[in-house]
Amino acid sequence: MSRLSLFDSPFLLGFDHLESALDRISKLGSDNYPPYDILRTGENGIRISLAVAGFGAGELDVTVQDRQLGVHGRQKENAEPVYLHRGIATRQFQRSFVLADGLEVKKASLENGMLHIDLERHVPEVEVRHVKIEDRSR
Repeated sequence: MSRLSLFDSPFLLGFDHLESALDRISKLGSDNYPPYDILRTGENGIRISLAVAGFGAGELDVTVQDRQLGVHGRQKENAEPVYLHRGIATRQFQRSFVLADGLEVKKASLENGMLHIDLERHVPEVEVRHVKIEDRSR
């Protein structure tokens, strides 16, 4: 059975990458752990901040592959202390974000239990190109 798509229209040529991005977005999990904020940090800057209390820098991994930003966290196995109450979640997690064209990860930093990932949008210069028309009517 073939899948019907809005991008099957003959007027939408070359938008295959947009359709695949929408497919990736729909497959992303709906788990809300860890909580995160997305902030505008300037005209072309964006910061994603994730609350990762209990994780060290060596237990976190930030990757970019095919315009998908992935954040993975897994605590190292060590002698488990005896908790009287455990309210800080430290389970492993995977959080993904689909990046738009021109959005580049500049840096990631861990500060006071918050993982900050700074992104920058590169705005391409508008280029107008004239195409010469060959007159073959002679």
